[in-house]
Amino acid sequence: MAIYISRSREETEAFACDYAKTLTAGDVVLLDGDMGAGKTVFSKGVAKGLGITEEVTSPTYAYMNDYDGRLFHYDCYRIESVVQAEQLGLADYFDMGGICLIEWAQNIAPLLPRKVKRVYIRKLGETEREIEY
Repeated sequence: MAIYISRSREETEAFACDYAKTLTAGDVVLLDGDMGAGKTVFSKGVAKGLGITEEVTSPTYAYMNDYDGRLFHYDCYRIESVVQAEQLGLADYFDMGGICLIEWAQNIAPLLPRKVKRVYIRKLGETEREIEY
């Protein structure tokens, strides 16, 4: 694991844009961090790095947003059970050839593929973040 210190939202997004270039189709990336740590900002950067121009928003109430079948951005914070996640078909997207970014992945842990990547985002201050990847 490596660590990057971001001093602003813009730096976090730029770092994530570069990080996206290391990803390949089918990668599943777990985004760990407290509320407000910058997981969605990171996701915006990944989308930009993949050439997605659509506005990336938090999928809190949709559970998962699909961006052109190239990026699947999950927010599993409100998932109450693995059965609920299965009924929503969330695991189906792991094999569709896009990049999956998953926030609050622990709520669907039994459904996750064996091989995943992890990004930890820790709030150091008002705008500073530690990104471990």
